[in-house]
Amino acid sequence: MAETKKRKGGVSRRQFMKAAGTAAAATSIGANIIIPGRSGAASKKLRILQWVHFVPPYDVWFNKKFAVEWGKKNDTEVTVDNIGVAGINARAAAEVSAQRGHDLFLFNWPPPTFEEQTVDLKDVYAELEGKVGKPIDLGVKSTYNPKTKKYFAFSPSFTPDPVNYRQDLFGKVGMPNGPKTWDDVRKAGARLKKEFNNPIGIGLANEIDTGMAMRTIMYAFGAHEQDANGNLTLNSKNTLETLKFVKALYQEAMTAEVFTWDAASNNRAMIAGKISLALNAISITRTAEKDNPQISKLIQLTKALQGPTRAIGLEHVMQCYVVWKFAQNIDGAKKFLVDYTTSFRDAFVAGEFYDFPCFPKTVPDLTKLISNDPKAHPPDKYKVLDDVLNWATNVGYPGYSTAAIDELFGTWVLNVMFAKTASGKSTPEDALKEADTAAKRIFAKWKQKGLI
Repeated sequence: MAETKKRKGGVSRRQFMKAAGTAAAATSIGANIIIPGRSGAASKKLRILQWVHFVPPYDVWFNKKFAVEWGKKNDTEVTVDNIGVAGINARAAAEVSAQRGHDLFLFNWPPPTFEEQTVDLKDVYAELEGKVGKPIDLGVKSTYNPKTKKYFAFSPSFTPDPVNYRQDLFGKVGMPNGPKTWDDVRKAGARLKKEFNNPIGIGLANEIDTGMAMRTIMYAFGAHEQDANGNLTLNSKNTLETLKFVKALYQEAMTAEVFTWDAASNNRAMIAGKISLALNAISITRTAEKDNPQISKLIQLTKALQGPTRAIGLEHVMQCYVVWKFAQNIDGAKKFLVDYTTSFRDAFVAGEFYDFPCFPKTVPDLTKLISNDPKAHPPDKYKVLDDVLNWATNVGYPGYSTAAIDELFGTWVLNVMFAKTASGKSTPEDALKEADTAAKRIFAKWKQKGLI
């Protein structure tokens, strides 16, 4: 028997970083589902907070099947609350302030700034490694703090951030299989903008997709916020070269609207046929399959693009669970994570391949599944992601997703650096100097707190 109620709240989309707050207000709606355990009153309770998943069938599977069955097997009354992604950070802050709330709390990004409020989940990682093998580096670097030696969160999965491109348009400029390098994007994009009025669509605004895209290009050019040991390395020749490239890319292949985009603008523009390329999760293609099958047939995906240094891509969403120190059922929350992760193949299918496993062995037939999807145009559209576990990386690569990296992202320091350069408001050198000054302040703050 289930009881459902709806809740509304308005907060900034990218308010999951405490220092953010520059995004537009959004509305989120959630559902509270109470799941009894065995017949009669269950002896234990477990409260879980989830986001409202992009793929609705996933929430149906998680809330009404997996959580129900888990509750029955573990004599536990499971409550699942779903809220919009825009409300996650505000809700987390409220629970920490009150020192009460959910036992298991899902962030859609690494939450290192909450580390002091979370339980160390090293035993969850250890148990799963014994059952299903080692996790990918992306999962570890998004949830582990090498300074404190603590797993402040646990990640069972992530959402890839591939290149979405118009196959018909790129075919007209000699690239029917899409671009392979970032230089291909610049050169083809210039022609597509001039000859077909279909520019490249990569944001240069204070929003999450811009933050991901700029780091993707930086990492491909060998530029980084930090090195593998967490030392600040933003002010480098490679970062300067990346800035000059993005400026050329904007001037030759994009339009000024990208300076005012929000996180959904590239989705809307791609599905409306107004742009020829975007970096995004498969939300673009999945939406097109449902809402515009004709454009769906024209949009295809590529692997990470090659830059002067490497071919690399970021995660788009990082599913990171925390167990609060004030949780009422810490042991139950840990067991739920272990059982959910060992059953992740079902989650992968229910989510229509939106979430990829951080423990590869949990979906042993991943390549087979994504190679023949009846919803896709063509059915093997998503096969291009069969090696995404090898090229997807974390924010802060080659280091960890630390509290300093978190704040650097959430305060849009790099977004502003690239936007000022591309628009001509600053020279590449001045924009880099300004960003480096802000980064030094942020890194010093978190070093003083002992978290980096």
